Amino acid sequence: MSASEIYIQTTETDPDVIARGVVRDAHERLRSGLTELAATQAIGGTDQQLSAELVDFCRHELRQYLAAADRDLYAPAAADPETRLLVDALRLGAAALNAQIDDLDARAGSGAARTGALIAALDLQLQIEEWVLLPALAGLPSVDPSLLAADLRAYLAGERVEEPTVIDVRTIARGGRHPRVFARYAGLAPGHAFILVNSHDPKPLRREFEAIHAGAFTWDYLQTGPEEWRVRIGRVAVDG
Repeated sequence: MSASEIYIQTTETDPDVIARGVVRDAHERLRSGLTELAATQAIGGTDQQLSAELVDFCRHELRQYLAAADRDLYAPAAADPETRLLVDALRLGAAALNAQIDDLDARAGSGAARTGALIAALDLQLQIEEWVLLPALAGLPSVDPSLLAADLRAYLAGERVEEPTVIDVRTIARGGRHPRVFARYAGLAPGHAFILVNSHDPKPLRREFEAIHAGAFTWDYLQTGPEEWRVRIGRVAVDG
C-alpha cells in the first residue's frame, strides 16, 4: 500500500466516509433544489400547469442523479447476493420516479399534488440509499470504496455524466480519469462493456488493467487515431 492509499478508518480520509459525504451532498442538492422550485410554484399559484423551471430540473437534474446513482451505487451492489434484492427495489423506485417525471408537465390534474407525490417518493428513495444501501456497500468485500461515487462527484461538479455505454475522458480532469474508468468497470455485469474515448492511445491505463484485473477484462480497439481513440473495455463472462 502506498502512502497515498493509507487512511484512518472512520475519519475524513476513509474512502467509505468520503463516498457517504458525496452521496449526502448530492441528496441535499436534489432536496433543496426541488423544494425551492416547488415553493416558488405554490407562490405563483399555477396549480394546473407546472413551471418550466421545475419540469426542467426534474427532467435533467433529477434524471442525471438517478443515472449516476445507478452506476455508482446500485451496480456494485447488484453483483452481490446479499444486496441484489435491495437494488432491485431501488431500481423499481427509480423507474417509478422517472414515470412521475414523464407526467409532470401533463396539464390534467393538480400540479401541486403531482409535485408533492414526487418529492415524497424521492425522499424515500434517498433515505433508503443513505441509511440502507451505503452501510451495506461498506460491508461488501467485493466493493472498493475508493471507486464509489465517481459519477456523483461529476454530477456535483456540474460535469456532464456520460451515458452507460460511453465514457469520454477528454471531458474529465486528469486526476479523475482513471478512477472514473475503473469505477465504470467495477459496475459492469459479466459479459458487458463500455466504450472509452480518448485523444491518444491509453496504453498506461491498459497496463493498470493488466496489473489489477488480469484475465478478467477485454480490451478491443475500435478506432486508433489520429485524433481520437476508441476502446471497448469489458468484463469477461466469468471472472478469473
